[in-house]
Amino acid sequence: MKQYIVIGCGRFGASVATTMHLLGHQVMAIDKGEEIIQNISDKVTHAAIVDVTDEVALRSLGLGNFDVAIVAIGSDIRASIMATLIAKEMGVPHIVCKAKDELQAKVLYKIGADRVVFPERDMGVRVAHNLVSDNILDHIELDPEYSIVEIVTPNKWVGKTLIELDLRAKYEITVLAIKTGKSINVTPSPQEELKAGSILVVIGQNNSISAIASENKDLIRRR
Repeated sequence: MKQYIVIGCGRFGASVATTMHLLGHQVMAIDKGEEIIQNISDKVTHAAIVDVTDEVALRSLGLGNFDVAIVAIGSDIRASIMATLIAKEMGVPHIVCKAKDELQAKVLYKIGADRVVFPERDMGVRVAHNLVSDNILDHIELDPEYSIVEIVTPNKWVGKTLIELDLRAKYEITVLAIKTGKSINVTPSPQEELKAGSILVVIGQNNSISAIASENKDLIRRR
């Protein structure tokens, strides 16, 4: 299982950290704000009050042992750059950074970020997708060709197992998780039988996902 560290726990960072923890991942959240850490400590695996620009403090946490670092600092550009540099120098394999504009993103890429996200802009894309398709509950674009989306299980899939549906071969999508009520299964087995009303978290090509949404537009309802 991969180890994640979220550096900076404002609204965006806290949302990422708590969601990843709910999905079953090991997550450490760090921030210099005591109140922020108190509020998130019971929603992640570990939480610590740390100055994210302090290399000694980050080293003491074993930053280099994490598989992915999410630098969720947008407004304090200096702190964002410093945290990214330190994570890179300590050998974190994959670094994802938040940026508020293209200039900040360019700098972050130059110093080692593997991916830069724009939460406000990305949210606009997600809202647009949700508005134009009643079939897609949520949408995260990974790149121009691939996305992760949430869809309600189509009626014609209900009662069938994932292995019977063979979605990877038929639609070129993979089911990452299944949400039923308040429970979530992040490792669905091929024998998992789909239930009416369950929400599928899938990854696949945008064309394939659009085809599913169009095919089932009268069968899938908005959450």
